[in-house]
Amino acid sequence: MGKADVLKDIVAKKKERLALAMQQLGLDDLKAKLVGLPAPRPFKEAISKPRQISLIAEIKQASPSKGVIRQNFNLQEIAQAYQDAGVQAISVLTEEDFFGGNPAYINEVKNIFTGPVLRKDFILESYQVYESRYLGADAILLIADLLTKEKFIEFMGICDELGMDYIVEVHDEKELKKVLSLKVPIVGINNRNLRTLEVDFKTTEKLFTLVPKDKIVVVESGIKSSQDILFLKILGASAVLIGTTFMESVDIKAKVEGVMGW
Repeated sequence: MGKADVLKDIVAKKKERLALAMQQLGLDDLKAKLVGLPAPRPFKEAISKPRQISLIAEIKQASPSKGVIRQNFNLQEIAQAYQDAGVQAISVLTEEDFFGGNPAYINEVKNIFTGPVLRKDFILESYQVYESRYLGADAILLIADLLTKEKFIEFMGICDELGMDYIVEVHDEKELKKVLSLKVPIVGINNRNLRTLEVDFKTTEKLFTLVPKDKIVVVESGIKSSQDILFLKILGASAVLIGTTFMESVDIKAKVEGVMGW
């Protein structure tokens, strides 16, 4: 498999899994299961505190760029470390084939962590938005590169109806323009190009100035040190999403505190 377009491979696999999921549990049955679920925890509030940079700490076992990141992967221990460190939110990768994720992880994390949980996956159909709510997600990630304006409007409407928040992720100017025309409240700037997997911190520098001041901006990928955090804080980012740096660390809580300067 060439590295040329990893996103394409991920999406193809995701479509297979999605078709299977929809066969096993139809949309109407899925919607029926949402009745009486506990209300979503407020994600947007958790990550937009004035005069501070919030942390969305990520749980992932593997990634296409690194392979297996954390050998001794213990979900409960990781969630507990993030809880003890006082992170504002947790991002859980639920994509099975490339990130070693599992949809069941969300509720397992929520049993330990008291804050909101973001489902990080490749959302292509409205079915997955309802599914995310069923799985316990308080917010979801939507990737600008994968969705048309129509899909965005549809998914945002479903999220609003279900009381879920969403981050809309962009990694170039064209995607940002598309997203800003839709009045999304939370913009994610991803320094990683999902097609080539290369990380370039200049993406944030370039795009940040183009985002209106009233938006909540989350910076993703390639954030490794307290210097990075300081730079992003001065820039004016509301939150950072960090995964690999913590997943590679022996002492997650200490690493969180070191990077965030807590």
